[in-house]
Amino acid sequence: MAATSRFWDRTADKYARLPITHEDDYQTKLKVTQGYLRSDMELLEFGCGTGGTAIKHAPFVAHIRAIDFSDRMLEKARRRAREAEITNVTFERADITTLPLPDRPYDMVLGMSILHLLSDPDAVIAKVHRMLAPSGYFVSSTACLGDTMSYFKVLAPIGRAVGLLPILKVMSTDEVIARIKRPGFEIVHRWKPGKDRALFVVARKQD
Repeated sequence: MAATSRFWDRTADKYARLPITHEDDYQTKLKVTQGYLRSDMELLEFGCGTGGTAIKHAPFVAHIRAIDFSDRMLEKARRRAREAEITNVTFERADITTLPLPDRPYDMVLGMSILHLLSDPDAVIAKVHRMLAPSGYFVSSTACLGDTMSYFKVLAPIGRAVGLLPILKVMSTDEVIARIKRPGFEIVHRWKPGKDRALFVVARKQD
C-alpha cells in the first residue's frame, strides 16, 4: 500500500486538474447507477480519488463510506464535499484488501476506474461479494487495456519499476466479466461504448 500511496500522492494535484475523459460516458454511468439507489442505502466506494462520484451520488442515499490509498486525494475530496455542502460522505484512508467486513452489509459497493489498478482484482471482487447484503450491487468501471493495448502486459511492469506507472492489470472485457461473475455475481447491466472505452458493469449479488 505504501508505494501505491506515494504514487497517487505525487500525482494528486495533476489528477485533480484533469477534465473527465468522455464526459458523456461518465454522465451516463452516474444516471444508470442512480437508477439503483434508494434513500436508505449504505454504500462503500473504494478507490474514491478526489471524491467526485461519491459527491454526485450522496443526495440519493443515506451514507457513503469512501476510501482511498492517498491522503492527498482525500484532502481534495473532503474540500470538494465541504464546498458542495455534502455531509453524508465519510472520506477515509484505507485499503480495500485489509478493510474489515462491515457489521452491517453494504447495499452497494462502487469500484470506479480501480479494478485494473489492483494487484489481485479477483480477491477484491470476492471480498466485495462478502461485504454486500443479499441482492446488493457492485458497480464498476474498468479500463480493458487487453482489448486494444495488450503490449502493456510487457510495458506496465517496467513503468512501475521506474516509478512512472502504478500497478496496472492488463485485462480484456471478457476477462473482467469472468472475474466479476466468479464469486456469484449476476450481470444486470453491461455497457462499453467503444473498443477503447471503459467497461461499465452493474452486478447483483445473487441470493
